[in-house]
Formats: sequence, structure tokens, C-alpha cells
Amino acid sequence: MMNRKNLLYSALACSMLYSASAGAAVSAQEAAKLGDTLTPMGADKSGNGDEIPAWDGGLLQAPGAYQGNGRYVDPFPNDKELFRIDQSNVDQYADNLTPGQIAMIKTYDDYFMPVYQTRRTATYPAEVLEKTKANATEVELVESGNGLKNYKTATPFPMPQNGLEVIFNHITRYRGGSFTRNVAQVTPQPNGDFSPVRFTESFTERVALEDFDPSEDPNVMFYFKQAITAPSRLAGNVLLVHETINQVKEPRRAWLYNSGQRRVRRAPNVAYDGPGTAADGQRTSDNLDLYNGAPDRYNWELKGKKELYIPYNSYRLTDENLSYGDIIKPGHVDQGLTRYELHRVWHVTATLKDGERHVYGKRDFYIDEDTWQIAAVDHYDGRGNLWRVAEAHAMQIYDANIPAYAFETLYDLLSGRYLVMGLTNEEDEPYQYGTGRRSREYTPAALRRDGVR
Repeated sequence: MMNRKNLLYSALACSMLYSASAGAAVSAQEAAKLGDTLTPMGADKSGNGDEIPAWDGGLLQAPGAYQGNGRYVDPFPNDKELFRIDQSNVDQYADNLTPGQIAMIKTYDDYFMPVYQTRRTATYPAEVLEKTKANATEVELVESGNGLKNYKTATPFPMPQNGLEVIFNHITRYRGGSFTRNVAQVTPQPNGDFSPVRFTESFTERVALEDFDPSEDPNVMFYFKQAITAPSRLAGNVLLVHETINQVKEPRRAWLYNSGQRRVRRAPNVAYDGPGTAADGQRTSDNLDLYNGAPDRYNWELKGKKELYIPYNSYRLTDENLSYGDIIKPGHVDQGLTRYELHRVWHVTATLKDGERHVYGKRDFYIDEDTWQIAAVDHYDGRGNLWRVAEAHAMQIYDANIPAYAFETLYDLLSGRYLVMGLTNEEDEPYQYGTGRRSREYTPAALRRDGVR
């Protein structure tokens, strides 16, 4: 039955394929489905009559055990594992798995996916839902597809008509307006040994600046600053990004402050397949957040919608009683701490354009319909071989109505190594939403102040 559903989703989505350059907003009549048969974000409101329930508004109340300190306790502590997918039964569930998930199970004898009850906890603030509905009839892709017209905030394409629109929904999704987080990144050796790199990251949508001026820097979507705080050999280095809306008009702006040299310099390589910050070669710049940046080097195809087991409601991975050593194991994270649920996802394939350069020749993206967050990505090298497998372990920030990631993983099937970004278990003040930021905090001149050891 699930296979027939996946085929139906594919047929429906393929009927919507057309050139990204012809992208246009939908009609008011079509947009009226948002909040009716579709959720305000554009997902199917109904369930599948089996494992996926109907959407009932999402998780709107924090559990009683939550102390309001940015440590998000599990709202479903009594949920029991229904079954697990491992080497003994992976073929039985193959229709609801990505090739990357299957490869991980077949590569590691101790790798499994624990499956739980599906809970559609995702929601956004009311003003974001309203703006998303308005965007449906207003926002368009620029002619080349490498940017947006008439866009300011929220999800631009709740009723996407091609692969690029789906990817822009992920890139632009609401992440709280302005937040600061303290996180760690690890790149374990094959035997599981690791040394964490710690970051303080700040993110602010341009429209969320305390001194927001509609006439100032109108092509900027958001500002992002990433300061390394440990280990000491890297501490003080700071990355600053101004992400632009129309990247044909103006590419991403990026600067780096090197604490050793005490200088700020432009950083054009902080994009595409440039090396990820302090990642020991285990990710590219555009691997962060599972995908970020300009999409112009790829052709994007909307393959359809299907049902997959994806990481969801992953609160246990943020438990402050766990150390990083409890989570990080040889080859992969401790899968006994993870949670997978059956959800509907959009499947988008990105194929490298002729004449363009990138270490990934093809990428398959699987994007959660309720949040527009990428849930999983399979990365292929230039010869067409499956190389890296990414997953984002999602959770709902229930005191602010914001979907987010507990952390993201990127597994290298060839080297046996992997990367985890976003660990918070051992960090102080892991998440702070609603942080007030002014434009002067995101200038190159501010990097030197932030980089003082």
C-alpha cells in the first residue's frame, strides 16, 4: 500500500514540473487551499489512513518538565519503539528508505533505525503562517531561478511547482527571526576518537533587526555570524555572512577574521564546495544546514512526494545528562538514542550542470512537507557513486513554535568517518531565541571585536 502511495505522490508532483525560469506565483483560488485541505505551510493536512496522522495544529504547549532554559526536554517520554529497521529486514522497508539509509544499514552491522509513532508536531508562529499564505500569490523566482522576487520573510512557495522552489523553501524557512546558539562540531576518527570544536553562532533575519530599515540593504535575506570558541588553536576565528535574496544581482557576501593574523578578509570560498569551517575535510560549505547558498551550479528536478522514515522529534539527542562520548561512536552516532517516524517528504534531485564544478555530481534531497526542512540528503561523486549520507535530526522548539534540528550528521561511506554539527549536551545556554540584534553587529568591522581571545 505504501509503495502505491509513493507512486501516486510521484505522479502528482511530476505533473507540476516545468522550467524554473517560468516560475510564477499561484492564483488566489489555488492559495485558498492553504489552511483548508492543505496546512498553512502547504503540506497535506490529511493523514494516510495508516501511520501518518492528520495535522492538528502541531505541538503548541511545552511539557511541564521544561524549565524555559533552552534545553528542550522530550514531550513524549513514554513513547515506545514500535520496531527497528536493520540488516535483517531492510529490504522489507526499502520503499520507505533513501538509498543512503539503506547503505548505512548494510555497511554497519550495528546500525539500525528505531521507528516510533508519527507525531506531526511542526508549526510556526501565526504571523509566519499568514505571511506564507500571502507569499503564495506574490513571490516568484527570478528569471534564472537563482533568486527571489517580491520576497521579504517566511516561506516563499507553500505550493511549489518545481524543484528550485522547494529548495528555496528550505533556505528561507523561518528559524526564529533572531537567535544565538552555542554548539559543538565533531569529526570522529574511524575508531570513534574525537575532539569537539565549539561555536557561538548568531542568526538574524534582516527584517528582525532592531534597527530594521526597509530602504537599507534590501537584497539581504539574513545575517549569520559563527565564532569559534574552542579549542584554543582555533578560538577567535570568526565567519560573517550576508546572505542575499537575489544572488544573480549580488552573490553572497562573506568575511573571515583570522585571530592569528588579526585581520579581516573577504572569503569568496565560503560557498559551494569550499571547505567547511574546522571540519577536517568532512563537509563542504554548502553542506551546513544540509544545504545552503546559491543553487546555480545544479539543475533541479522535482521528482515527487513520498513517504519516508526520517529522524523526527529527536529530543533525546539534546539531553544534558548525555555526554558527547555517549552519542559519538565508531562509524556513526548511537542509533539507540535516535527516533525515526514515517512522514511525507518532497524528493528533489540536483544534477551538476555541464561546465560547472562541484565535488558532488548529484544530490538527492528529501524535504519534510510540514517544515520545509531538509531531512536527508544522498550525495554522489562525479562518477555517480554514493559517497556521503546526511540526516538532520529534527525537533520542534515548542516554546517559540519553531522547527529546528537537534543536530545534523554527514557520513562518508568511503572513509568510514563522519561529522556531527549542532551538539549541545555539554554547552552552556545552548539556544537563545528572540535575541535583539542591530545591523552594526553584522559588519566586517565588528569581527575584530568578536575575535578577541
